[in-house]
Amino acid sequence: MAKIAVIGASGMLGYDLMNAGRPDDTLVGLAHADIEITDPASVAVALERCRPEVVINAVAIIKTELCETEPDRAFLVNAVGAYNVAKAAAGLGAAVVFISTDYVFDGSKPSFTEEDAPYPLNVYGASKLAGEILTKIANPKHFIIRTGWLFGKKVSHKGYNFVTLMLERAKSEAEVRVVNDQTGSPTYTLDLALKIYELIRHQAPFGIYHITNQGGATWYEFAKKIFELSGVSPQLIPITTAESGTKIARPAFSVLENQGLPEFGISPLRPWQEALRAYLDEIM
Repeated sequence: MAKIAVIGASGMLGYDLMNAGRPDDTLVGLAHADIEITDPASVAVALERCRPEVVINAVAIIKTELCETEPDRAFLVNAVGAYNVAKAAAGLGAAVVFISTDYVFDGSKPSFTEEDAPYPLNVYGASKLAGEILTKIANPKHFIIRTGWLFGKKVSHKGYNFVTLMLERAKSEAEVRVVNDQTGSPTYTLDLALKIYELIRHQAPFGIYHITNQGGATWYEFAKKIFELSGVSPQLIPITTAESGTKIARPAFSVLENQGLPEFGISPLRPWQEALRAYLDEIM
């Protein structure tokens, strides 16, 4: 039995974290109205009030474009905020879980393990890497979870996830153009939430863990599978990142190898295609 505080409980991952706990867990959900992670006093008061054994920090600015235009804000939330949470948790003797990203890597090879050196290409990735470092400094009892390409039942702060965006575009556009030169691991937030709890209960060593659904795909391949499983057939056109019009550098490859989990007797997540099918069954 554990008392776990979930910061960011109203977000996409936070929603599944709040619904994936076991009956013998005590889950305390903290939304923005309850805690402001950029304010150390607010964090200290909120955590002192519930006195958890584990704190999961699922708060982040995830819009890559916003991070580029407002880097100060990105680092304040994703890095300084992470430090505030980790430090306050340490003061209570609690462990902290920090949710990081595949974007800490540069995409210079097909996949990355927990042992690979990070080298972010954009502000979002840099701010999350800074959050990792500050979490380590503030609290020796830390789990740093790298993941990416998330989709889930709760609408994210972006207002959509890739799956729902593709389904909406299939309804409204004759052609759907999707980038085909970025490869990652699509991951269902429910699967991720369940595995985070398993990691905590397993009493695995503190450190960095990659947790994604297994396998890789380009955004185009991901979209193709979404349409196939949904029974819709828009004209799907592969394009390059350059053709998409973005000026933000993104890793060409960001598949995360989940090596840490099996080392400590924890099975990896199911393939992303199976997770996507289960997700679509839930929402359609």
